[in-house]
Amino acid sequence: MTRLDLPELAAFAVVARHRSFRRAAVELGVSASAVSHAIRGLEERLGVRLLNRTTRSVNPTEAGERLLARLQPAFRDIVEAVEEVNQFRHSPVGTLKINASIPAAALVLAPMVDDS
Repeated sequence: MTRLDLPELAAFAVVARHRSFRRAAVELGVSASAVSHAIRGLEERLGVRLLNRTTRSVNPTEAGERLLARLQPAFRDIVEAVEEVNQFRHSPVGTLKINASIPAAALVLAPMVDDS
């Protein structure tokens, strides 16, 4: 099994979408050289060329197109999952367990609990 890094796959997806290492680098907040190294490493580990590069253009190969088609829904799912978890950041959610004696619960907690 080949070791794959999510950042390399993400870099590939951004390059393939923009058809440009420079624009991908801007979106990812890294240098174009770093993006190029990530793609080269990914291609070496996979043993297949994913992008055709010329001095004027960058285009996915057939293998690259297939990989991109499979990655895009997966990355959308990851983004949605993270956004769903982020909703828990702003307000407490879940079951609250309180260990208290019956008299303390009746006198202090009962008036504070909503009956709904």
